[in-house]
Amino acid sequence: MEKNIGNRKPQLLLLIVLVGFPQMSETIFTPSLPQIADSYGVAMSTAQLTLSIYFLAFAFGVFLWGYLSDFIGRRQAMNFGIFIYGIGSVLCYLSSDISLLLFARFIQAFGASAGSIITQTILRESYEGKERHRFFAQISAALAFTPALGPFIGGFAGEVFGFRMVFLILIVMSVVIFSYSYISLPETMAHQQMTRPQIFPIMKRLITDKKVVTFGLLIGGLNGVLFSYYAEAPYIFIEQFGFSQSMYGLLGCVVAIATIIGSVISKHWLEIKAPEKIIRNGLLIALIGTNFTFVISKIFVEPTFLQALCFIAGIFILLIGVGVALPNCLSLALVDFHDVIGTAGAIFSLGYYLFISLLTFMMSQLHDGSLATMPTYFIGIFIVLLLAKSFFIRPLKSIS
Repeated sequence: MEKNIGNRKPQLLLLIVLVGFPQMSETIFTPSLPQIADSYGVAMSTAQLTLSIYFLAFAFGVFLWGYLSDFIGRRQAMNFGIFIYGIGSVLCYLSSDISLLLFARFIQAFGASAGSIITQTILRESYEGKERHRFFAQISAALAFTPALGPFIGGFAGEVFGFRMVFLILIVMSVVIFSYSYISLPETMAHQQMTRPQIFPIMKRLITDKKVVTFGLLIGGLNGVLFSYYAEAPYIFIEQFGFSQSMYGLLGCVVAIATIIGSVISKHWLEIKAPEKIIRNGLLIALIGTNFTFVISKIFVEPTFLQALCFIAGIFILLIGVGVALPNCLSLALVDFHDVIGTAGAIFSLGYYLFISLLTFMMSQLHDGSLATMPTYFIGIFIVLLLAKSFFIRPLKSIS
């Protein structure tokens, strides 16, 4: 039995690694999706299911790990999750058909979800007010590199060695992250606070709070757009525009730079604007970028390099908007649930990850070979998010 120290704050680098490896695991093999489809003899839309099933498992995983962390501690729950993630990574490497790969991705994501939910819980219970908003913005800026690093590494590894090398990289990564967490992660929750929380009363509090439900819609929608892009982008840039896997991997820099710019803007605006207004501004920026991408998809008869550059520019603007809005949504979502933050975070994350899974699944079903499909889909999502934000989330008179 591990001794519970309690209330110690982990290193910033460790938090970034723990919250970032699930995102990297999601995106690292996206450049290989066309290769996976060919290797397993399935359609591109079927290969894209490896993304939606990832978030389905993630949804159930965050619920379990968040709940467990409230009565066995953050540290033990985190390490159990990383261990299961490693098992899933091994199964991915050994998979011989698409059904086994989907099963392995489910196990992998179920374990990886511990990194997301428990790290967010640690952040929420360690910081308050403006400090919490700034810290989430700083973490978001650093995390811009993790989903971006995934396609960069996966693109080169898949092109040179094949997609199974990507899964081998994930196995090695799981061993390194488990070792780092086991050695360096302290218990941040005091021993006397560990209880077996009552799920249903907390769930009732959450689903009857319109602000919490709206923040879940916003977080799920913004992440759903981001990962739907990762699902569709390999087809757009590799199949339509003729990029190599390694060239596509370099587009991860677009995601990283755009998200960092968005986070920097968000951090600057926090000095002069309420977080709720910053969320609205981020959604508007994202909608402008999406509309630009839609126009570009329509004005060229045949795919050209110029069209590809303009398409990337629109995505860049869209991602800046996501980078502006998302950290503030995460920071504000559960401000009234500090008494049960682990379980509340688990239930809340279950809801919005199910929404992400649904949105990525719908993207795979809408896939029809047209460049306009993705931006059209995103326009609809952003309009819904803006309406929800306008009706249910209004700025507070002061920022605590």
